[in-house]
Amino acid sequence: MKKILVVQGGGRPNGNTAQLVSSFVKGAEESGHSVETVSLVKNEVKGCLGCNACRYGKPCVQKDSFNDLVPKIKAADCIVFASPLYFWMVSSRLKAFIERFYCIAEEDMAPPLGRYEKYPIKDCALLMTSADDFFWTFEQAVSYYRFALVNYIGFNDRGMVLAGGCGDTNGKPRIDETSHLRTAYEFGKNIYPAQ
Repeated sequence: MKKILVVQGGGRPNGNTAQLVSSFVKGAEESGHSVETVSLVKNEVKGCLGCNACRYGKPCVQKDSFNDLVPKIKAADCIVFASPLYFWMVSSRLKAFIERFYCIAEEDMAPPLGRYEKYPIKDCALLMTSADDFFWTFEQAVSYYRFALVNYIGFNDRGMVLAGGCGDTNGKPRIDETSHLRTAYEFGKNIYPAQ
């Protein structure tokens, strides 16, 4: 059994992303994993100030929800980043959350991959929704996920569900008219194959 933390970076309470997350969670829980979902709409996390007051082992000086989330981040085996696509990228809320990982970094005298510090080793996954469904729709968001979380921080990628074609941005959510909810459920169910 794994502890999975799903961080939902925006979207409507019953929107496409919320439904995608719900399907993933159902599948993961049915496989025996412990899953907690945190909404960044309900838990405000501001962007990093770059003040370096948190170096190393000190909490961030900002008074928002991030310091309360640090124990959940550290306890998780896998962090799932979920977001609607905003301007070809993850939401600003989710990006701010990722930036704040700076305060959980530890000093490393011989950092790998050109990093300046080391981070807790976690698995990660990406869940995203969008109205568009072109071959390039998620390219920038996936690139950021791979560069920031996998290549730089050093998390282990468990996969992603990129749910395009979920309806008009001004209309009602239409993800239930696609196969994406089933895909997310199966992904959650099999994110850690049975041993």
